[in-house]
Amino acid sequence: MITGAAGEIGHALIDRLSEAGRELVTLDLEPLDASLLTRVSRAYTGSILDHKVLETIQADCAVIRIYHLAALLSTQSEFNPVGAHEVNVTGTLNLLEFAMSQARDHGRSVMFFYPSSIAVYGTPIHLGDRPVSERECSTPRTMYGSNKLYCEHLGRYYASYYKQLDTEVHANLVDFRSIRFPGLISALTTPSGGTSDYASEMIHSAANSEAYTCFVRPDTRIPFMA
Repeated sequence: MITGAAGEIGHALIDRLSEAGRELVTLDLEPLDASLLTRVSRAYTGSILDHKVLETIQADCAVIRIYHLAALLSTQSEFNPVGAHEVNVTGTLNLLEFAMSQARDHGRSVMFFYPSSIAVYGTPIHLGDRPVSERECSTPRTMYGSNKLYCEHLGRYYASYYKQLDTEVHANLVDFRSIRFPGLISALTTPSGGTSDYASEMIHSAANSEAYTCFVRPDTRIPFMA
């Protein structure tokens, strides 16, 4: 199952997983592109905040892996921090509960892949040339980074400590995995709402022979992945 399937990562993920013969279920606020519909088994249009939609998927499908890509990105989150918390935190909590229900109903662990962000690091202290570990500098200064860091902890809780005072054992029903990505560039889709959008916008504008005025200084440097 892929949430946020119509987004930047979702397009490429659908291509790759369908080529590997995976049976795919998608969920997004927007209808899936017609070019991708033949690659998925079921395409649901709706919100990760809508319990009725998740209950429908729960009844229709046996999910063994969840790629939770749906999110309100960094720039949008600064303009709407309450909305960002709803989508990025409550939405993720809903998906973790969905994963637990799937695991209990079908008697096996559900893998939960969560793309986090280097936004969790905030502004690092001066560490010289040595690498920064995952546990250092985790003092985010943005709503998006704060949401991502908290959801990493939520994932760890659901994987190892869920309802730990209950007499029933719930550990290991969710296999939570996360990577902190930098800005991402895709040739297939244009970005929407991230602080690093300018790099993708420059490339897409050039490819379409369109003029583009960049809103950041020429000496700006941030990491990207493509």
